[in-house]
Amino acid sequence: MNKKIKDFFEEKKIEYYSALDYKDVKEINTGLMERSGIDAKSLLIFLLPYYVGGAKNISEYSASKDYHLIIREITSGLISVLKELYPENHFVGFGDHSPIDERGAALAAGLGILGDNGLLINEKYGTYVFLADVITDLEPSELGVVKPHPVLKCEGCGACKRACPTGILRGEGDDCLSAITQRKGELLESEIALMRKYGTVWGCDICQSVCPHNRGACVTPIAFFHEERIELLTSEILDSLNDEEFEKRAFAWRKRKTVERNIKLLYY
Repeated sequence: MNKKIKDFFEEKKIEYYSALDYKDVKEINTGLMERSGIDAKSLLIFLLPYYVGGAKNISEYSASKDYHLIIREITSGLISVLKELYPENHFVGFGDHSPIDERGAALAAGLGILGDNGLLINEKYGTYVFLADVITDLEPSELGVVKPHPVLKCEGCGACKRACPTGILRGEGDDCLSAITQRKGELLESEIALMRKYGTVWGCDICQSVCPHNRGACVTPIAFFHEERIELLTSEILDSLNDEEFEKRAFAWRKRKTVERNIKLLYY
């Protein structure tokens, strides 16, 4: 891989990254790929660790500002480097909403193993990582792609399955608790009871917090996830956020009314 690409990742404090042949990843959104207008031949896949710790009634991922902001910043910066190196080629960045199976790509790149809860487990940051990618029309040899690694799975200790509040990891229930907190409209009494029992206003980290691989998870070195954190979301804090500030939070996509409802269900 070109030294300038490696230097970019080092500057951004991204330790886990790799390059793959596009033929070695699974495309899951053909329409999105077509709209990108790129003749995909290779890609860069990388991890953004986000764990800081301290989140109380919301998921760790949502305590900082919306992670999509940092994904866009990193992918845009990486594309600028790539354009400088390869001015005749084309590049497009994704994260969370991608034409490829990002988890599968990260596993194929050897960036982690597959947990029983369906999450990628990284050796240093556990499951507390976001995945992002830049797809290119560069020949695979130009990026220095790796051969796909066999997908390795966790030991299957069962901790995440036993602890899952709704039982969906055990093949029971229709939704995870995180999905329940993000649903608009009225909730069932049983769903409200679960939210109150586990004290969650937004999201659920239980399958992560009980995972043995997360016991020694390192704190992220990426400054973005340490800044402007909300670890206990209350009505007072929510009301203090103007519309611009609110839109920069990960929970904003479900609009203010959904978050207000959840706070009232737990505390009023």
